[in-house]
Amino acid sequence: MAPKFGTSGLRGLVTELTEDLVRDYVTAFIAACPHGGTVYVGRDLRPSSPQIAGWVIDAAMAAGLEAVDCGALPTPALALASINARGSAVMVTGSHIPADRNGLKFYVPTGEISKEDEAAIVAAIGTVTRVPAKGASRTQDASTAYVARYVDAYGDVLTGLTVGVYQHSSVARDLMVEVFTALGATAVPIARSDTFIPVDTEALDPETQALFAGWFTEHGLDVLVSTDGDADRPMVVDDAGRVVPGDVLGTLTAQALKARIVVTPVSSNSMVADPSFGFAQIERTRIGSPFVIAAMEDAMDDDHDAEVVGYEANGGFLLGFTATAPAGPLAPLMTRDCLLPVIAPLAAAQAQGKTLAQVWNALPPVFTAADRLQGIETEKSGAFLAELSSSLEARTAFLGETEAALDATDGLRMTLGCGRVVHLRPSGNAPEFRCYAEANTREAATTLMRETLEKVQTKLG
Repeated sequence: MAPKFGTSGLRGLVTELTEDLVRDYVTAFIAACPHGGTVYVGRDLRPSSPQIAGWVIDAAMAAGLEAVDCGALPTPALALASINARGSAVMVTGSHIPADRNGLKFYVPTGEISKEDEAAIVAAIGTVTRVPAKGASRTQDASTAYVARYVDAYGDVLTGLTVGVYQHSSVARDLMVEVFTALGATAVPIARSDTFIPVDTEALDPETQALFAGWFTEHGLDVLVSTDGDADRPMVVDDAGRVVPGDVLGTLTAQALKARIVVTPVSSNSMVADPSFGFAQIERTRIGSPFVIAAMEDAMDDDHDAEVVGYEANGGFLLGFTATAPAGPLAPLMTRDCLLPVIAPLAAAQAQGKTLAQVWNALPPVFTAADRLQGIETEKSGAFLAELSSSLEARTAFLGETEAALDATDGLRMTLGCGRVVHLRPSGNAPEFRCYAEANTREAATTLMRETLEKVQTKLG
């Protein structure tokens, strides 16, 4: 697959992410977007990431900017450093996709790039004349401030908990152990990998999930946590051995922070709209953090003091206001974060004297399930979705029943009887086809999702 630029930045096969291509994108980014004279550079733990990061640094210096090499660190930690310094950033990561692929994520001094920034970068590709300048470079530890952000705001709220940290090849694997230990928990490192594992926290493979029960028993865990490869998506397994969906974590985190406005994509669990949470406003967007950020910024334009947060179905959480945490204030961070949507729900449960499973069991009975078909080229899946979009008859034949409502905000979200929902969406920058399902029981949502993906597989081969 040729490298593509979309809502998660540039992604493609490592063999096609050539030095010239990387330099072209970084040069275009610098020419088209604000950067504050500095580019902070980070990377995940893929074998290809150090070399690509070196090309990014060279390109930034060649453009006359200061390049700050932050090494291997979580994406939100890199974003925090660049935002605090009013500089830009480039993260070398392919997130959750396999190691034969990689990519770049771009950040302006205020946070993640917008859709307008994306368009400007693409328009600048190949139009900038490279005139080597004499930029400087230095290294910086950007992880310490990210750890302190949560330790200072939350204190020892997790005292008494035993937290398993599924390390695999997450770039946050050691940092998570440090954070949860500092928050008072007993942190247990588990399953560290010397090779890159493409953990998709939104669609964990059955083989990985089968290991969780054994880990709980072996280590006496109260909760198991992890992240995807670049640590902007959380993974949480509760004390009942269930993976807590990212949008449930997002809702609980928004509630814990006393947010008034919640922005989340149309694919997220609709439980967030239940009056019991007390949110004043819910905004649903297209899938992708740039759309969430745009809606959050609109809310802040209307009211500078808006208590607004955003999250995606994968759990990546964005904080748009200074929130009050148990031990102190928590400053805004307008990028997808993995730690806040883990810490805030656990801290809230501890304060209530409940386990995370008990908190989840008390929520409105709306359940989601999501998974993907891999190896499905976007052209093929796009044509299939276009066929369904154009014809009620085609959708009825595919679903086996007539929809009650249709939402085409992003992909096709079809509401069926008894509150069931099927949402189909092809990836824009990876050969994947995703299905999100919603129902009033966990089993019904999972069954609906699996049966729908089987139908998709039959259609697409």
